[in-house]
Amino acid sequence: MAIMYRSEIDTWILVVLIVSVVVSIGAGALVVSLVSSAKAWILAVLIAAPGSILPIWLVATTYYKIEVDHLFISCGPVEKRVPLSEITGVTPTNNPLSSPALSLDRLRIDYGQGQSVMISPRDKDSFIRDLNEARESAR
Repeated sequence: MAIMYRSEIDTWILVVLIVSVVVSIGAGALVVSLVSSAKAWILAVLIAAPGSILPIWLVATTYYKIEVDHLFISCGPVEKRVPLSEITGVTPTNNPLSSPALSLDRLRIDYGQGQSVMISPRDKDSFIRDLNEARESAR
């Protein structure tokens, strides 16, 4: 049975993502308002689409799923599977390095030989409990 945890979202990260969407759409609209042609519409879409779609995609698809034998991590175009049997540690961190997390209130998952990933499940205590139970069951 898989247990899914959504990512916690820091307010400042959400604001940055919303501003990205608004600025991208605004820039596309500005191009169309200044030049009314078919080429302007194409340019507007090329400007607005990436800056609008990627932030929405990240918010909609950043989650962590504890499955029978692995931890599945999803964040926009990034998907990762970490075998439960290879997890060696889980520690809290506020490390700002890039990771599949929408908050700086994170958990560092150490696994394999010196590998790690940082995630930010909303309910960290329940996540750790469920992850440890799944790791015990997988042994």
